[in-house]
Formats: sequence, structure tokens, C-alpha cells
Amino acid sequence: MNQLTIAQLVPALNAGGVEHGTVEVARALVAQGHRSLVVSSGGRLVGSLTRDGSEHHKLDIATKSPLALLKVAPLRRWFLGQSVDIVHARSRLPAWLGYLAWRSIPKARRPRFITTVHGLNSINRYSRIMTRGERVIAVSDAVRDYVLSAYPDTPADKITVIHRGVDYQRFRFGFAPGKNWQDTWHRRFPVTRGRQLVTIVGRLSRLKGHAAFIELIERLSRSNKLVTGLIVGGVQTGREAYAGEIRQLIAERNLQDRIVLVGQRTDVREIMAMSSVVLSLSEKPEAFGRTVAEALALGTPVAGWDYGGVAEILQQIFPAGKVPVGDIEALTSRVAQFLASPPTVPNMTAYSSQVMVEKTLALYSSLAD
Repeated sequence: MNQLTIAQLVPALNAGGVEHGTVEVARALVAQGHRSLVVSSGGRLVGSLTRDGSEHHKLDIATKSPLALLKVAPLRRWFLGQSVDIVHARSRLPAWLGYLAWRSIPKARRPRFITTVHGLNSINRYSRIMTRGERVIAVSDAVRDYVLSAYPDTPADKITVIHRGVDYQRFRFGFAPGKNWQDTWHRRFPVTRGRQLVTIVGRLSRLKGHAAFIELIERLSRSNKLVTGLIVGGVQTGREAYAGEIRQLIAERNLQDRIVLVGQRTDVREIMAMSSVVLSLSEKPEAFGRTVAEALALGTPVAGWDYGGVAEILQQIFPAGKVPVGDIEALTSRVAQFLASPPTVPNMTAYSSQVMVEKTLALYSSLAD
């Protein structure tokens, strides 16, 4: 493949599966001698992105406002000035701005245009932009089926399923945190020492299912004096009130010594590795479920609602973890069973980040050719 200039468009570069996938693809592009550009409003991953050799162009393509359309002309000039070969939009507003800028370029000078559908978004004209790519990447079979059902006029042959990936060297089967890490952790969270940890990972958002998690821990603690719940995830700007609601609910249930909010962490691997069970309880189906795949890669059992990408992962690797959606009694029974008799998780490398990167770069190559 000749040297290409690839521009990925994302709202921001903070924690999240979209952002990490962007950084992984960017790193691989640089390693293979291509020019990697990322447009975003910034974030904590910009440093690692640029250290790996990519270039970051800061532009607010995250704020939903009619004024966002003022970014179209600068994007158009930037695409042309940077001689971009392929524009890869990974979210709806960046896709709209990128598409309008791309469409305004004469066909002879246009880069190619790709979108990735990372979520099971609401079905409307705004979301339809994610089907406008010359090629459309779906991050799971569940996403592909959803897109074809929601937008039946989308040609099936322009959708490519490229599952989001796990770094199996980092999330290796049987990994255990070192003694120094454990000592530091237990000094910070002494209530977790000697406990069976049941963990939910994800930003503090109402859709992530924290209310169901709190009810689960309350039910489990009636008969299991060792169970402790961990809520791992940061508070999003503008959603501080929700974090307060979670704390209030924990207090109302008198679970302050049973549930620990540990905040945003960079050691999620270690936390999941020492957990007895990891949960996925999103109130809407997940497009993929990266933490589910990562926990299973470590060998940690997972229980999750039986829909979306989470169901897809569990069906392939650990079917025992599938629980009927919203059935708190079935969830309690299943997790209690896992705690009483820890199940064996198969050692499978079904969702490799290396494969994800290779397939993405192959798609870039096919379009460039």
C-alpha cells in the first residue's frame, strides 16, 4: 500500500472505546509508514496519540449547535491543505461536518469517505449520516443487523463488520495484579480486602444500569457477607447530579460498606482481574461491550443482559453469562452461583485489537486502490 494520509474524526479524545480504537488505528498507521491525522476537540489521549507519531488538529466538532456548521468550510480547506486521502468519521456530528465538507470538494479532488457505526443510535435523519460513508464499518454483527433494519435502503454490501478489539498481550488470560498494586489498592479501599468483588465498569451515566447494580448488591448481601460492589467510572461534565443520585441511593439502601465508587481509573485491568464477577447492565443494548471482552480475556466471569453486542460476545465465549434483560431475580441467582462456585472461562482470543487494526487498514487500502 502506498503512503496514505488518513484523517480520523472524533468528538474528543478522552476515555472510551471509540477513542481507544482511534488511537490504536492511528498507531498502526504510523508504524506502517502512513501519515495519521486526528481531528477532535482535544482530551487526555492527545499526548499519547502525538507521542506515537500522529498529528492532532484541534477543532470543536463535539458541540451540537447550529454554529457547528461554521466548521464545515475550515474542515474543507484543511482536507485539501493536508492532501487527505481518506476521511474516517466515527461519530454523528463529526460525520455530518466531515460529510458536508467532503461533498463540497470537486469529485476529482475528494478524499474517500468512511464512517464507523459505534452505537445503536436513535433512528432518525441525524443518525442516518452514519450510513453515508462510501464504506460503513459496523463494530459488531449486532450493529450491522441494526443498521440494515433501521435503514433498509442501505446497501448491505457496503457494510463491513470489524469487531472492536482487545489487546490480548495486555489483557492476558490468568493475569493477576502484583503485590505492590494490591497493597496500594487496599490502603486506598480497605473495605475491599478479603471480599468477593462484583464490578461494573463505565462512565457514570444513567444508561449504564447502576440502579440495577445497586439492587443486585443489596440482594446478594442478604446472604453473602463477603460480597462488595465496585462502581468504576468517572463523572461526566454536566452529569454531576447523577453521581449524587447514585450516592443517595446507596445511602438509602444502607450499602455504604457494601458498594465503593472508585472513580475514573487507569488500572481497570487490575480491578477486573481481581474481581469475582464483572457485570454489563446497560439499559440500552451496547454496540459491542469492550469491557466484557476484556474481562473474559483475563478469565473473569461476566454476567450481562442478553442483547446487543454483549450478548454476541457472551454467546461466543461464555454463554452462561447471558441473563434475560431486566430480570433482576435471574441476575441475582446467576451471580450468586458464580460467587459460590466460580466458573471456568474459556481461554479464547476471539476479538483481537490486532485483527481489528489489520482489517481497518485493509479497508483503507482497498478504497485507496
